[in-house]
Amino acid sequence: MSIRRQQGFLLIEGLIAILIFSLGVLGLVAMGARAVSTQSDAQYRTYAAQLADEMANRIAVGVNRTTGNTSIQADLPNFQHHADGGDCANTFSGAASARSDVSAWVDRVSTAGAGLPGLPGAAALNQQILVNTAASNQVQITICWRAPSDTAVRQHTLVTYIN
Repeated sequence: MSIRRQQGFLLIEGLIAILIFSLGVLGLVAMGARAVSTQSDAQYRTYAAQLADEMANRIAVGVNRTTGNTSIQADLPNFQHHADGGDCANTFSGAASARSDVSAWVDRVSTAGAGLPGLPGAAALNQQILVNTAASNQVQITICWRAPSDTAVRQHTLVTYIN
């Protein structure tokens, strides 16, 4: 093969190498952005689980136990918050709890507190506490939020029994 026919071949090889390297770098950048998004989602889920556990503990400690299980069954419905209808994609309905500890908790879900961020897109109408005294004093706590980059509403549900 003559030298004349090989002229420019090194330049083409160099351009192909740069193209392959650039695609690799772009892939790493995209993977890094996805990792940050996944980490944020994990942080919100952890915080939602912490908030639900906090409310379950408040209920367990705050429920009236003066005359045993009958007191618990009589007092647990006071903790209900937006106990009717809907789901996280819409809003829950029903009365808000009149208890100050439940109101404070609902405020904390959507605002910053104790050095932790509030859940993005969380509102009082998107938080629910259901009480079912017929099912062994079952309490179901549902927390809903929506991060700016989310296309769907996220939720965390905790089911516990108060005895």
